[in-house]
Amino acid sequence: MPGLRLEISMSLDGFVAGPEQTVEEPLGRGGEQLHEWIFGLASWREAHGLDGGERNADDDIVRETVGRAGAIIMGRKMFSGGSGPWEDDPKADAWWGDDPPFGVPVFILTHHPRETVTKANGTSYVFVTDGIESALEQAQAVAGDRGVAIAGGADVVQQYLRAGLLDEIELHVAPLLLGGGVRLFDGVGDVKLELMRAESSPAVAHLWYRVSRT
Repeated sequence: MPGLRLEISMSLDGFVAGPEQTVEEPLGRGGEQLHEWIFGLASWREAHGLDGGERNADDDIVRETVGRAGAIIMGRKMFSGGSGPWEDDPKADAWWGDDPPFGVPVFILTHHPRETVTKANGTSYVFVTDGIESALEQAQAVAGDRGVAIAGGADVVQQYLRAGLLDEIELHVAPLLLGGGVRLFDGVGDVKLELMRAESSPAVAHLWYRVSRT
């Protein structure tokens, strides 16, 4: 069975979001800069229903991963930025509107039950209240040979790392120092990473790691 993968952008000093996260600024102060390398690429723009964009080595790497996963896992904070009962969440319908870019089932880790929500282009939101193992089992059941990806955020990644359930990490390291915010690898214990591949451009360094179980 294909493993569980993570693809995420990170600052040079280890942060995946800046300080002072809010619903209005979910990536925190300065956090949007982590993703500037991808916004102008043709593959990313196409996946988000936009025209144009640059085709270069970074775009080739993004094209490798677009549509690769057969299911996605993400945390409540990444889904909506909110917490507590869904009726009190101002972004309860998520950030992406009626035509999200996923095209596969997305399993949302939450403490608050909710019926599955179906969107356009094959995207559905399944709300999982019984833990990370259950979310992974459900995602694997529908993903088939395409495997499962974690979309974030950092807390969800850390839970899967501590549980020994994450197999591969693809880091896009932006040449940026945020100086504070949310660190990707806080509190994960003695995790060992084996570098499998590395590529870079002036905009970003791409690093692929296998997570060691020893």
